[in-house]
Amino acid sequence: MGDLGDSGRERARRRGQGQLEAQVLAALHHAPGPVTASWVQERLGDDLAYTTVMTILSRLHAKQAVTRERSGRAYVWTPAADEAGLAALRMRRVLDGEPDRDAVLTSFVSALSAHDEQLLRTLLDRATDGEPAAEPAPATEPAPAAAPDTDTDTDTGTGTDAQYPSDEARGG
Repeated sequence: MGDLGDSGRERARRRGQGQLEAQVLAALHHAPGPVTASWVQERLGDDLAYTTVMTILSRLHAKQAVTRERSGRAYVWTPAADEAGLAALRMRRVLDGEPDRDAVLTSFVSALSAHDEQLLRTLLDRATDGEPAAEPAPATEPAPAAAPDTDTDTDTGTGTDAQYPSDEARGG
């Protein structure tokens, strides 16, 4: 067994990047407004390093799932859309990454429940009639090119996440 002092790090490592991203997004959705990475870190627990939280936030920003703006020397972060909008963004990214878009859409539509199929038909009819959608879809511009991912261990602060000083050092 590993050293007991590493138990927090072992928990963080077992969570996986997708799960951490979901937890960070959930924290941002429950935030009272734009928040710092330190605020997110406090909500997620002591077992995550600040640099890990910054790495996840930066990756979410590159995926256009969160926005950030300067507040003094620090960034404050907000979700780019509600949870449904973020799920739609993920679906579009998967679709955009497939070489046979027609086959993917055909397979997707053929697997829909009768209720979902009817809902999709209604939404498509509204779109072709020029009616506004219930909620505007986020822009589908391609994500900005991310810096090369040299992050080898997001829990140790080595790699790309080492470039982010703490909120306190950045004045926030």
